[in-house]
Amino acid sequence: MPVRENVVIRTVSRLAVPFIQVFALYVIVHGASGAGGGFQGGVVFAASFVLMVIAFGLGSVRKRIDNRGFMICSVLGIFAYAGIGFLCLLFAGNYLEYGAIEAALGIPHLHGLLIDVVEAGIGINVMAVMTSIIYDIAEQRGKSL
Repeated sequence: MPVRENVVIRTVSRLAVPFIQVFALYVIVHGASGAGGGFQGGVVFAASFVLMVIAFGLGSVRKRIDNRGFMICSVLGIFAYAGIGFLCLLFAGNYLEYGAIEAALGIPHLHGLLIDVVEAGIGINVMAVMTSIIYDIAEQRGKSL
């Protein structure tokens, strides 16, 4: 499916995408202490990829990051979430009981950093899965036309 050239949409997209992605990172990091979190931030981050697909076309965006890149992001996100959870189990705590690691290592306020790592893992995973779904939908739509 050919992409229509529109300078205004492409320029606004180039300007908006970095701000959308920084906002998504803010939502992910702020999720440990307030409203937001990994899922919401991951969806906002995926929305920036949707905007790029709309503005530049699927082929152009795929040159920057393809399914392999999203698969790597998914694995890293799951590893961050599950890794911290199992690390808590190794330090005789419950799954994702950050205080067990903090108590065992004697590092104050470590639980805040661990929460941020888990939220980032969730955000990365959600972004990768949502964007992969959008890629698949866009490909199917292009084949059906």
